[in-house]
Amino acid sequence: MSTNFDPMPRWRAEFPIYATGLILLGICILVLAVRGIYPNIEWVSLNARLFGICLMLGICIDAAFQIFGVRPVSPIAHFRRRYFSSEAGKRILAGLPLLAVCVVLLPFFSKMKAAIRLFNDFTWDQTIIEWDRAIFFGHDAWQVLQPVLGYPYVTAGLSVLYQTWLLLLYFGCLFMIYAEIDSRLRRQFFLTYVLSWTVIGAAMATMLASVGPCFVNPLIGLHDFDEQMAYLHRVDEIVPVMVLPVQEMLLKWHSANVNGLGSGITAMPSMHVAIAYLFWLAMRRISKPAGIFFGAYFAIIWIGSVHLAYHYAVDGLVSVIAVTVLWRVSGWVMQAWDQRLARNNQATFRTNTVPAE
Repeated sequence: MSTNFDPMPRWRAEFPIYATGLILLGICILVLAVRGIYPNIEWVSLNARLFGICLMLGICIDAAFQIFGVRPVSPIAHFRRRYFSSEAGKRILAGLPLLAVCVVLLPFFSKMKAAIRLFNDFTWDQTIIEWDRAIFFGHDAWQVLQPVLGYPYVTAGLSVLYQTWLLLLYFGCLFMIYAEIDSRLRRQFFLTYVLSWTVIGAAMATMLASVGPCFVNPLIGLHDFDEQMAYLHRVDEIVPVMVLPVQEMLLKWHSANVNGLGSGITAMPSMHVAIAYLFWLAMRRISKPAGIFFGAYFAIIWIGSVHLAYHYAVDGLVSVIAVTVLWRVSGWVMQAWDQRLARNNQATFRTNTVPAE
């Protein structure tokens, strides 16, 4: 391990992410303030604690791998170098700005998500339902999937896997912050991550305000998905369907105007699909097995979002298209930023090497 690690070059390289995050955060605060909603440090603090817990668990998992996988001759000396050396401290310090972005981002997205109805009415469900039926030849997407997935234990299994998506937001982001991966890939990932939550999860969700199949009856009065919800509740009597209590909690929070971490109802586009797809885009460049795993996970999340009545199929399709665009834009931005840094470094080098007269 190098002994002269300097976090400053990484911070300079990641500056577009910090700047974009701050600008979008400022816009978010101003937009919410217009409707009388102001920043609440409590939810940021809660999210920071969640990241801290996940970081400690991650270190425990890594320590177990070091013991049983690496098998150092002297575990204590190995752990001292890996976790408590000045080098390790500098590496942790280098990742703190990105960690801060992740900590602050989710609470403000939750506030924006909960405030959608203050800016736009939920009027898009019927249109999106018709889009789905146009794609699936007059059928709803869940009906097409039902012959394959419509078994209690399959549904319950998908429900469990769907809930594991939260691990991407914590363990997944911590991995992308601190793992020894290509710098450009890391930066492209996080710029896309920040833009996805704000452009897709806030702006597009507000413009295309919809509630999704599980909420379309209680909130909109449409009965198109009563049969699907009845099926999920029948399965729940046989084996627990983990998403049903979450859906009931979200509906309760919506009725009580709660705007905290994890609250809010929106269907189009799907952030579950967007983030799962983003991780696949990144992980496939890290290793082929990781790409296969996260590709399968992305497919499960998209299919599960439809089968479990959270989303219409088109919600995921729009998310994939939007993330693809943001991924490419982020790549161009980071490439342009690297070229600018290279020009500045060359100019500084020439200045420092000009002989004095």
